[in-house]
Amino acid sequence: MHILILGAAGMVGRKLTERLLREGRLGNRDIGMMTLQDVVEPQKPAGAKIPVKVIGSDFADAGAAVPLIAERPDVIFHLAAIVSGEAEAEFDKGYRINLDGTRYLIDAIRAVGGGYKPRLVFTSSIAVFGAPFPEKIGDEFFHTPLTSYGTQKSICELLINDYTRKGLLDGISIRLPTICVRPGKPNKAASGFFSNIIREPLAGEEAILPVSEDVRHWHASPKSAVGFLVHAGTMDLDAMGPRRNLSMPGMSVTVGEQIAALERVAGKNVVARIKRVPDPTIIGIVSGWPRDFVADRALKLGFTTAEKTFDDIIRIHIEDELGGKFAA
Repeated sequence: MHILILGAAGMVGRKLTERLLREGRLGNRDIGMMTLQDVVEPQKPAGAKIPVKVIGSDFADAGAAVPLIAERPDVIFHLAAIVSGEAEAEFDKGYRINLDGTRYLIDAIRAVGGGYKPRLVFTSSIAVFGAPFPEKIGDEFFHTPLTSYGTQKSICELLINDYTRKGLLDGISIRLPTICVRPGKPNKAASGFFSNIIREPLAGEEAILPVSEDVRHWHASPKSAVGFLVHAGTMDLDAMGPRRNLSMPGMSVTVGEQIAALERVAGKNVVARIKRVPDPTIIGIVSGWPRDFVADRALKLGFTTAEKTFDDIIRIHIEDELGGKFAA
């Protein structure tokens, strides 16, 4: 099996690569080759037991997808995107990367012909939904995105669904919850503070909280995100029927509940490093985001999370990213 990961240098892409190389299989098939692509050339994994090609290219350039698809990868994990805050601030850039790049990709798949029909796993987002919301968003709730990022993801879902219906690829779009706690440095995502208020205090640094503590949101850990992708890459997609997009499981917590979990896990000194500095722009964006879901369809199709409480999410970060220790 040949696996192509687009956006492989990002956090989820790196973790997905690590898991696939560690296990050596995807479902019941051995992995024989991997191609890792990103706008910045991904680091080649050390000690890989199979051939791994790394490619630095601009995914959104016309023609960039053609050489990636020419080798006819069996499974494509499409993680390439710019994040919500950047897509909102840079309108043209958001549509170029988040929409045009996807269109070039699926058209490159179509152009191969000869019965080539790869599994395409697209990482969508709960940003495809917009207010007003029911108390819990179910599988039948309609798309009314209130951000450019959510609009771009929603359009891509529709395109992948239609190309699948036409038999041009075998696609699935999974709407990831906000991934928390994200390792590394803060990025331009409007949702970044959900991770920042946990990650930075655990590292002994100050974190800025730009919204009120009653803001409620839908979360899952990086470990869960990788699990969702692997399951999407191996499951029987015929069981989904014609709707090849669905919201992933997660947990709904308020910012105040996040902070309370941090105090339980790490103590009051760590929580004291969170500083409240309201940001009207972030407050406005977050006010149009989903807060809670009923992910029955995903659960019935075998998608599961790695955590049961937000305390678990924090402990996963401490174990996986901090070597089991934090700055008390």
